[in-house]
Amino acid sequence: MAMLVSGKDGGKALMDSGKYVRYTPEQVEALERVYNECPKPSSLRRQQLIRECPILSKIEPKQIKVWFQNRRCREKQRKEASSLQSVNRKLTAMNKLLMEENDRLQKQVSQLVYDNSYMHQQLRNASLANADASESMILGSQLQNPISQPSLRDASNSDSLLAIAEETLAEFLKKATGTAIDWVQMVGMKPGPDSIGIIAISRNCSGLAARACGLVSLEPKKVVDILKDRLSWYRDCRSIDVLKVFPTGNCGNIEILYMQTYAPTTLALARDFWTLRYSTSLEDGSLVICERSLTPSTGGLAEPTNSNFIRAEMLPSGYLIRPCEGGGAMIHIVDHVDLDASTVPEVLRPLYESPQMLAQRMTIAALHHIRQIGYETSGEASYDGGRQPAVLRTFSQRLSRGFNDAINGFSDDGWSLLGYDGGEDVTININSSPSKLFGSHSRSAKFSSLGGSILCAKASMLLQNVPPALLVRFLREHRSEWADSIVDAYSTASLRGCPNAFPGFFDNSSFAANHVIIPLAHTVENEEFLEVIRLESQTLNQDDVLSRDIYLLQLCEGIDENAVGACAQLIFSPTDPSFADDAPLLPSGFRVIPLDVKADSTAATKTLDLASTLEVGSGGASRIASDTTTSDMRSVLTIAFQFIFENHLQESVVAMARQYIRSIVASVQRVAMAITNSRLGIELGMKHPLGSPEAHTLARWISSSYRFYTGLDLMKTDSQCADSLLKLLWHYSDAIMCCSLKVSPSLTFANQAGLDMLETTLVALQDITLENLLDDAGRKVLSSEFPKLMQQGFAHLPAGVCISSMGRPASYEQAMAWKVLDECSSHHCLAFMFVNWSFV
Repeated sequence: MAMLVSGKDGGKALMDSGKYVRYTPEQVEALERVYNECPKPSSLRRQQLIRECPILSKIEPKQIKVWFQNRRCREKQRKEASSLQSVNRKLTAMNKLLMEENDRLQKQVSQLVYDNSYMHQQLRNASLANADASESMILGSQLQNPISQPSLRDASNSDSLLAIAEETLAEFLKKATGTAIDWVQMVGMKPGPDSIGIIAISRNCSGLAARACGLVSLEPKKVVDILKDRLSWYRDCRSIDVLKVFPTGNCGNIEILYMQTYAPTTLALARDFWTLRYSTSLEDGSLVICERSLTPSTGGLAEPTNSNFIRAEMLPSGYLIRPCEGGGAMIHIVDHVDLDASTVPEVLRPLYESPQMLAQRMTIAALHHIRQIGYETSGEASYDGGRQPAVLRTFSQRLSRGFNDAINGFSDDGWSLLGYDGGEDVTININSSPSKLFGSHSRSAKFSSLGGSILCAKASMLLQNVPPALLVRFLREHRSEWADSIVDAYSTASLRGCPNAFPGFFDNSSFAANHVIIPLAHTVENEEFLEVIRLESQTLNQDDVLSRDIYLLQLCEGIDENAVGACAQLIFSPTDPSFADDAPLLPSGFRVIPLDVKADSTAATKTLDLASTLEVGSGGASRIASDTTTSDMRSVLTIAFQFIFENHLQESVVAMARQYIRSIVASVQRVAMAITNSRLGIELGMKHPLGSPEAHTLARWISSSYRFYTGLDLMKTDSQCADSLLKLLWHYSDAIMCCSLKVSPSLTFANQAGLDMLETTLVALQDITLENLLDDAGRKVLSSEFPKLMQQGFAHLPAGVCISSMGRPASYEQAMAWKVLDECSSHHCLAFMFVNWSFV
C-alpha cells in the first residue's frame, strides 16, 4: 500500500518500487517555486514541470501530484492553526469583556435594589411625619438626583474646562461600559470570533447613539493616534480644527475643536460641531478619548458662522482603549449625537434619526479603519501594481472627499449656483477657481490661468423598493447601460489639458469602448473596492483624442446587501495611464442611502438571496409577493458629475451636462422600475429566475441529461419533483453553470456555488462569457475537447483555473461538461460542473 511520510521540506515519497526516496533541496526548491505560482497545477502543468526541470525527471508525475497535495495540506493546517490562535485570542478577550459587563450589571442591580428600598423607607417616613407638600417635593427631587449636576462654567478658565472634561468622562464611561443608554444589538451584526465586533444601537434615547466593541491587533497608543485623525477614516468629515489645547495634571490634555461635516445629499445642509475633547488614562492603564459639544455659556458658539451649516450637538461620546495580554487592544466606541432632524425635509428625517446610519457611517467605519491598518501592518495585505497601502487609501479618500465636495458645493471652495433653465430637476454649480480643489498641481494651475472652470451637475431622486447595494452593483457591472463613452472621453481629455475637448467636436459614430475592470485593492472586510476601469478605444481615427484608451479610477462601497443602514456609492474619476500618486482627480458618481431601516433586514436581501424563493408551491411565492408589497423600502439617490471646461464654452457644456444627467436619471429609473416590478431580476435579463417554471424545468433537464450521458444521478433525491431538484441543484456543493449555444457563449445560469466562484450574482451573470471564465490553459483544453463534447454529449476536463468577475483565480480539481437536452431531445445549452474549487 502506497504511503507518504512528509518532512519539513517535502519529506520522503514512496515510489512504486516500495522504496522511500528523499527529495533533494534542489528538487524541493523547484517544486516550491511552482507551488508559489500555482498551488494546484494541472496534469499538463506537472508534465511540463518534469520536462523543464531535469532534476525532477526521475520522479513520476503521480508522486509530483502527491507532493502538491501534501504541500497544500500543510499550508491549510498552518493557516488553520494561525486562525485558531487568533480566534482563541478573540474569545479570551470577549470572555473577559463579558465577565466585566456581567459584574457591572450585578453591581448595578444591587444598587438599584438598595435605592428602591431606601426610597420606600423615606416615603414611609415622610408619610408618617405628615410633611407638607413642598418638603415632600424637595425630598423626591433629592432622591431622584442624589448627586447635583455641575453648573455650566466659563470655558476661558482651565479649571472649569477640566470639570466639564471629568463630567464628560464619567458620562461616557457609563455609556461605554454600563447601561446609561438602552442598547440593543444591531440587526445583521452578530458577535463571534470572525465578526468585526459587538455592535449596538440606542433605543428611546435623546438623539441617536451607537456603540461598538472589538479587538484589534494594534497597540493602544497607535489606536489613539488613528482615532484622533478623524479626517483619515470619517469620510463625512470635511475639516477639523484644533483651536486651543490645555494640558492637564494627569498627563492628558483638553482640546477645543471645531468640526465641519458634509451633507450626504443635495437636499439638506451640512452640520458643524463645536466640541471639547479630553484625552487621559485610567488607573488600569486604559486610554480614553471623550468628547462633547460646548454650549454658548461654556465657550461654544450659539450658531454657525457659515450659512452652509447647521449646528449639531455631540453628547458625551468617545473611545475606551484597553490593552490586551499578548498585544493588541480592546476598543469601546460610543457615538452619540443630535443632528437636529427638524431642519431637513420630512422625507429625509429618517436619515437623521437613524442610529443604524450613524453606526455604519461613523462607529463601524472607525473600527473598520483600525482593523485595516492592523491588517496592513502585519504584512498580510497584498495589492496589485506594487503600490503601498497608504497610497491606495489616499486615492480612496480623495475620491470620497472630492465627491462630497461636489455634492455640497461650499461657497468657500469657490462654488456658485447657476440659474435654472425652467426645470429644477438638475442643479448646476460653477467653480471658477479650480486651484482651490486641485491645490497647487501644475496642470490645474495652468488650466485655470487659461480661463478654465469646473461645472458640477447634480440631481437627487427618491427610490421605492430598490436595495441600494443591488442598484450600485448593477451600475458598476453594467456601465454601458447608463454611461456615454464620448462624455468619458471628453472628461479624460479635458483633465489632461487637451484644448477644444468638447463632445460636439467628436464623431460619435466612429467611437465605441469596452470597459475592463482591473482590481487594485479591497479592504479586509470587503466593504470597499478600489479599481481601475479601462475603456478600450475602438475608433478608426488614430489622430483624434479618442484613439487612446480611457482610464477611470473607481471606488465602490456598500455593495454588501446584508449591511443594515449602510449607504452604497460608486465614485470614479478620469486619471492618467501612469496612475501617478499626485494626479488630479475630478470625482463623479452615485450615492444611494436607505431611508427606512427595518428591524428585519430580509427585505433588502430578497433580490440577491434567491434561495429563499425556492419555497414555490408551499406558500413561498405568495410570501415573497407579500414581502415585496409591504416592505415599502425607500432610499434617496444622489447623482453628481463634474466637468472641466474653458470659459468660452460654458453655455454649451451646461446644456450638455443637463442633458447627460437627465439621460442618466432616465436610465436609473428604468433599472429601478425593473427591480421594483421583479425583485428576481427578470427585467434585468436573467435567463431563468429561480422560483419560475423555467428554472424548475431547467433543473430537471440538467439532471436528466447528466443521467442520460453518464448513467449516474447528479443529485440523490427520493423525489423527482421540480421543487426538490431545484433546491438540490441550488445548494449543490460543486459549481454548476450553464451557457448558451452561440458563437460567443455567455452564461445563463449558475447555482450558489457557481455564483460564489464567479463572485457575481444571477443578475450580472449574463455578462460573463465562457471565454472570460477560463484562463488560457483552460481555453486550450476546452477547444481540444469541444468536438468530442458536441459529438458524444459529454467530456471530462482536467484540473485548471477559472477567473472570477473580480479577476481572482479559482482552481478546480476537475471539470465535467455535458449537453443539456430538452423534452424533445434538442440541444438547449451546455452545462459545466467544477469539482472541489477554491480561490488561489
